[in-house]
Amino acid sequence: MAAAARILVVDDEHSLRRLLRLYLEQEGYEVVEAGTGVEALSALRRGGIDLALVDVMLPELDGFEVVRRIRTELGLPIIMITARGEEAQRIAGLEVGADDYVVKPFSAPEVVARVRAQLRRARGHLGTQEPIQVGPVALDEEARRVTVEGREVELTRREFDLLAALLRDPGRVHTRDALLEQVWGTAYLQPKTVDVHIAGLRRKLGDAVRISSLRGVGYRLES
Repeated sequence: MAAAARILVVDDEHSLRRLLRLYLEQEGYEVVEAGTGVEALSALRRGGIDLALVDVMLPELDGFEVVRRIRTELGLPIIMITARGEEAQRIAGLEVGADDYVVKPFSAPEVVARVRAQLRRARGHLGTQEPIQVGPVALDEEARRVTVEGREVELTRREFDLLAALLRDPGRVHTRDALLEQVWGTAYLQPKTVDVHIAGLRRKLGDAVRISSLRGVGYRLES
């Protein structure tokens, strides 16, 4: 149940951590706090964390580096917190493995809503599916495994879910908004989020798949 989820709040501002703790605990979540990047990594590696809220500007290790390091070990949802609203900063967070981001100043209830959406997504709302084979690409949702001509390809959790959505309906046009709802489980994210992850799939899968861009609309996986 969502009420049992443990949320790690990582920020060097004590007042902000306390604010988020108050709102999250009111929703029934258990909250763990960290004030530095090193403390955050230690808390994550001890286990038992279901979702992390990670500020970009942290002492010792910045938030990008925390996410980059932990993504090689864990697949839990990560929401980045930043005081910078520039698109480049948001994209950088997504590229290192964050699932969502919020920009300061933010509404605490909005952050709670994003937390709820990411936890819902992480708990398997895609459902169990039969293995999918399109051309040389095989995807097994139960095993969370993708292979190209028998060679395994390492994808992030969101890349995997995005590829699964495309492979289930080759030839169909998927709007960015529909992909956000289906893969991320939330409409809060910017459509650019989908573009970033599509770029990751193209880079990792190469010529094994052809994902066409439809200007102003979305994407289509060519069968």
